[in-house]
Amino acid sequence: MSFSFFSSRYGLLAGCSLAFFSCASPDKPETQQTPPSATPVVTASGKTQESATAPEAPNTTPAPAAQPAGEPATAAAILARPQVPILCYHQIREWKASDGKVGKDYIVKVAEFKAQMKMLADSGYQTILPDQLQAYLTKGTPLPAKPIMLTFDDTKLDQYTVAKPELEKYGFKGVFFIMTVSIGRPNYMTKEQIKELSDAGHVIGSHTYDHHNVKKYQGQDWVTQIEKPTKQLEAITGKPIKYFAYPFGLWNPEAIPELKKRGFDAAYILATKRDPNDPLYTIRRIIASGYWSTKGLHNSIVNSF
Repeated sequence: MSFSFFSSRYGLLAGCSLAFFSCASPDKPETQQTPPSATPVVTASGKTQESATAPEAPNTTPAPAAQPAGEPATAAAILARPQVPILCYHQIREWKASDGKVGKDYIVKVAEFKAQMKMLADSGYQTILPDQLQAYLTKGTPLPAKPIMLTFDDTKLDQYTVAKPELEKYGFKGVFFIMTVSIGRPNYMTKEQIKELSDAGHVIGSHTYDHHNVKKYQGQDWVTQIEKPTKQLEAITGKPIKYFAYPFGLWNPEAIPELKKRGFDAAYILATKRDPNDPLYTIRRIIASGYWSTKGLHNSIVNSF
């Protein structure tokens, strides 16, 4: 089995009517990554402002044997393991006239999302959760055949009303990275809905207070953006919050020790390269683009893993 991630372009978008950041907001791209020409994606034009690296070369090296008992995996061992495909969803709704070209990248239509979940199930994919991925990366623990991880950013209500029933239909589990400033606001999930997701076996992760760029954190920002929101999520779920997703997928090496100090076991980026020293804190995902058809998503998976 060999997995490698394909590049997904990603726009940095900020500003909305609620006066906080979210991963996707129409018409205001900050960063654009161009997908491979073989991937059937309608690209939106945008000048690259944040340096985006090419996807890592396909990893054809067989996975190393399981780590000896008591010995942690080295960064090299983790990087040598074939990567597991991880999809990142944002909004699941119909496009509106006000949605711009870039914004539509982050809005998967309801029927298309349902078709994608059916396709994954029919194709034999099995969802895994972060603890399973962690055991695989650090210990070489085997994964089920055709593993895939489904993640959802930003706390949008349609992730509960649309995604949750579709996941349950196929026995899938997902990871929901919560931006706490939005909890309980119109079109966002409530505390009760977040707890229900957790109680149903889905994983709740941290996605900061208001989506502030981690690369700009100084001093008290780590308390405001990370510590307080994480404690709030732990109070809601009654469980430790061990996983973090960087807003916009942006990270820097200085952030990693800060996350470690605050008890996170791993952190998730987007389509840029992993950190060679701390790959567990730069686990790669790809955006599930609203422009992809179900066939396009399937072809991209087949061609990339």
